[in-house]
Amino acid sequence: MDTIFNKVDAKGRVSLPSDYRAIVKELSTEIVCYRSLTAPCIEGCTEELLDKLATEIENATDFFSETQDNLTNLIFGDAKRFTFDSTGRIMLTEKLLKHANITDTAVFVGKGRKFQIWTPENWEKEEARIRAEVLKNRPTLTRKTEGE
Repeated sequence: MDTIFNKVDAKGRVSLPSDYRAIVKELSTEIVCYRSLTAPCIEGCTEELLDKLATEIENATDFFSETQDNLTNLIFGDAKRFTFDSTGRIMLTEKLLKHANITDTAVFVGKGRKFQIWTPENWEKEEARIRAEVLKNRPTLTRKTEGE
């Protein structure tokens, strides 16, 4: 995936980049979007990935805990399914657009099996922050062996 800028029309319609549509269409004809819990952007993924997130939250938290309630309320209570129109567009809700401060341009940022939608200004700041953090910490990747 790539970082792609697309126009948003007055009704909140935006074209999902073709690379993103191709990945989603392998699994579904819909995407799910919700307000990010940690940034002024929209999170997007497939229904399958959202189901995996539900399982992870259930496995990592006590079923009756406040943490689980908070996470599930904010993610699943907020999530909305979108189907592409014939031109590959989705119509984002006012709630999502407002959360991300998106008006006329949306920046799609690929994140593996999910993506985010930002304003160009907010993404520029976030990308600079991330680059500075990575340069400071110099992360390494370790390969897990069988049985770990």
